Amino acid sequence: MSPAVLLTSDALREIEQRAAVRLGDPFELMRRAGRAAWQVVLEHWPQAQSLLVVCGPGNNGGDGYVLATLARASDREVSVVCLPDHEPRTAECRRARHEYIEAGGELLGAEAPLPPVDVVVDALFGIGLTRELTGPVAELVERINRQSAPVLALDVPSGVVADTGAAGSAAVVAALTLEFIAAKAGLRTGAARDFTGRLQVAELGLGESDLRSAQADVAWLRAQELAHWLQPRRRDSHKGRNGRLLCIGGDHGHGGAIMLAAEAALRTGSGLVDVVTRDAHVGPLLTRLPEAMVHGDGAGRTVLDALIGRATAIVIGPGLGQDDWGRQWLRAIVASGLPIVLDADALNLIAADVASVPASAVLTPHPGEAARLLQTAITDVQHDRFAAARAIASRYQSVVVLKGAGTIIADSSGDASLIDAGNPGMAVGGMGDVLAGVIGALLAQGLPPGDAAVCGALLHSVAGDSAAADGGERGLLPSDLMRWLRCHANPGAR
Repeated sequence: MSPAVLLTSDALREIEQRAAVRLGDPFELMRRAGRAAWQVVLEHWPQAQSLLVVCGPGNNGGDGYVLATLARASDREVSVVCLPDHEPRTAECRRARHEYIEAGGELLGAEAPLPPVDVVVDALFGIGLTRELTGPVAELVERINRQSAPVLALDVPSGVVADTGAAGSAAVVAALTLEFIAAKAGLRTGAARDFTGRLQVAELGLGESDLRSAQADVAWLRAQELAHWLQPRRRDSHKGRNGRLLCIGGDHGHGGAIMLAAEAALRTGSGLVDVVTRDAHVGPLLTRLPEAMVHGDGAGRTVLDALIGRATAIVIGPGLGQDDWGRQWLRAIVASGLPIVLDADALNLIAADVASVPASAVLTPHPGEAARLLQTAITDVQHDRFAAARAIASRYQSVVVLKGAGTIIADSSGDASLIDAGNPGMAVGGMGDVLAGVIGALLAQGLPPGDAAVCGALLHSVAGDSAAADGGERGLLPSDLMRWLRCHANPGAR
């Protein structure tokens, strides 16, 4: 079964227009959205007796007016705030506001003090917003965030861009965001994750045929998709059939990085793992991980060339450094023709034009490394993470795993996937080394680069969530993921 998809605002507009024609009444979707939002209030805040609904001039505001009318009909105390000099811009919003006023509702100006209430509903701006909020609107948003009641955002927290997840200096911080029709790509990556709160989708009674779109979408990957790639092994399996991964890194003072990559590869099922590192790290690595075959850089070029010849995939970069030792290894590896994971300092050396990227490579940058690869600023990368991942994939004709909150995988054709797993506890040194080892192990076991990148990033994030659930996010270590990698790499065994 194919994974679900996350939609862009263009796709959603196409779906809305088609559904309105089929339903025969352009107002019907707004009526359904307002009803769905009111049901969410009753579900999550059943004791709430007073609501503040903040309505904008578009259809998002119209959804808010419908909710306000329903709340009043249920004998709730309702206050509606509308923006100054912002008359409804659509016929549907005008109709919804008219029905609210006809039912006895009143409007407050945005400059009025916000009354104390049990729940605030953000219906200011929806998927159409692409600019930063300023002036009186930004001041209103800041006042919403200062009050103590939980906020329900309709479709998108105002101030967040639905397609990219970017958020300006003013954006509503929601306790829950109710997405209408379908889940949105931008709300699950980058800055958006600090504003959305819990995400819930209301399809508004639309069927599968309604939800199809000609627009590009993003594959939405969650834990249940792991079984698609991680099938049970054959009963007559042997270590040679399960791939031989070569891990290269660990310059002086950085031996732990390549150690984490090697252990993660073994826990992900690589049949054999060779490690090339500095001589000083051989003893500690063997003590920690006797299952690995560890070779010091003093072993001689003939031995090291033989390791490359026996490998089915290579990971290079964790703890590699950017001096001559790392540079020489990188040039040798990219010329091997093998599937390669380029991580950490290997990416920094690529950005410095030390070596070219082979077509079969998987690149695993964090935002800082992504900025260096694109010769831009980190803020530019984070402003549109989808665009950044696709740009790197296009420039280097590779598969890119852009790490961070809501990891994104893109390939050179422009296809993208989003990992809806992971947690803030994983923001610690060494987590990327583990990810490199996981993806390398899957490459060694025969998965194509795109599949290895997607499956590896998902497995890594899901293992991180299990480790956090086992003891909390703060203080989570990369080594805490190892037992969970093994667990989730065998979906049928749990």
